[in-house]
Amino acid sequence: MQRRHFVQTLGVGSAAAGLGVLGGCATAGGSGPKVVVIGGGYAGATAAKYLRLFSDNTVKVTLVEPNAAFVSCPISNLVINGSKTIADVTTPYDNLAKRHGVKLVRDMVASIDVEKRVVKLASGGELPYDRVIVSPGVDFMWDSLPGMASQAAKDKVLHAWKAGAQTVALRKQLEALPDGGVYAMSIPLAPYRCPPGPYERACMVANYFKKAKPKSKVVIFDANDDIQSKKGLFMKAWDEHYKGMIEYRPKHKVTDVDAATNTLKFEFNEDFKAGVANVIPDMRAGDIAVKTGLATANKRWCEVDFLTFESKAAKNVHVLGDSIQIAPGMPKSGHMANQHGKTCAAAVVSLLAGKAPPQLPIYANTCYSFVTDEDVVHVASVHRYDAEKKTMLTVPGSGGVSSAASELEGRYALAWARNIWADTLA
Repeated sequence: MQRRHFVQTLGVGSAAAGLGVLGGCATAGGSGPKVVVIGGGYAGATAAKYLRLFSDNTVKVTLVEPNAAFVSCPISNLVINGSKTIADVTTPYDNLAKRHGVKLVRDMVASIDVEKRVVKLASGGELPYDRVIVSPGVDFMWDSLPGMASQAAKDKVLHAWKAGAQTVALRKQLEALPDGGVYAMSIPLAPYRCPPGPYERACMVANYFKKAKPKSKVVIFDANDDIQSKKGLFMKAWDEHYKGMIEYRPKHKVTDVDAATNTLKFEFNEDFKAGVANVIPDMRAGDIAVKTGLATANKRWCEVDFLTFESKAAKNVHVLGDSIQIAPGMPKSGHMANQHGKTCAAAVVSLLAGKAPPQLPIYANTCYSFVTDEDVVHVASVHRYDAEKKTMLTVPGSGGVSSAASELEGRYALAWARNIWADTLA
């Protein structure tokens, strides 16, 4: 069996195991226990759906999410090169309500009262809970870039690291760039959301330039010492498809930005002025997690119990997705967040029924990266809970990386996207 197929099969098996473990657990009587899920990304939306499925619809689930539709970060770099539109990576939340009975609340969360077990909404409403799942994704550490303090600066020098309006805006900036202009992207120090994502983006911008603006150039300023994922595959793609178009500069940490002139300023290197500046700032757990005191790892990431995803800082509060302090070898990725959602849902349903959560969670992860508009590479891994170390460890021999980029991998990537969107939202 090929590694890719093994990972896909294991992911399905893990979900089925959760259903089997919990089949007799969903017996909470009366009106049923209440779970509030904050954030409708890959982790939060998956958790909301599977809480209903695993409990045989007895757990009352409310999903608080300000947006009407889910926009996928995976595949969104294809919007930047023009292969896809933002509509192609957008899925409404409607089916969570229609098919699964999740209550959808379009709002922001102002605060969480962990003592009274109440979620307070920005609109003034309150949602009581038995357990709350916090999945707010990432927010940016703007304090490290003084020149980006104003909204005008943020609207001009884009990050486009939360798929949506900025993804479309970045595409428009590239379209307006004269042939011969330079696109410069800065990559923050790891950890950050989606380790290979910036290098994929560089490929997609170069892919667009190759077709429409062949005199233009991509310059990557990486705060890290080296490429963080799929190094050999990306370097091979840059050499084969974009020779002379992509310049990679490691150990270049951006310390400020002059948004008026698209000038990047560095800790130890000379300033650089670009035609289009794409600055991806340092990241941390989403605002509500930080405000609630859940970000206990360097006041940046949220430490959790990997059996249940319960916060180490607050009882009855679970944290998922990119906001957590990851285990060794665990990426901050959409597929991994989807796995978090299922594992947490299984644990919460068991806990609400007064039973122990499943004791051997297994997470599978596959991450595809486009290097042209058709050719794709992937990295995959499997992670298993270690009871002695109380963390997730990579299963020896699992996963792996592509031997080479291929159009067949491109078809796999698009099928993966359709499948995981359905698993999360259908």
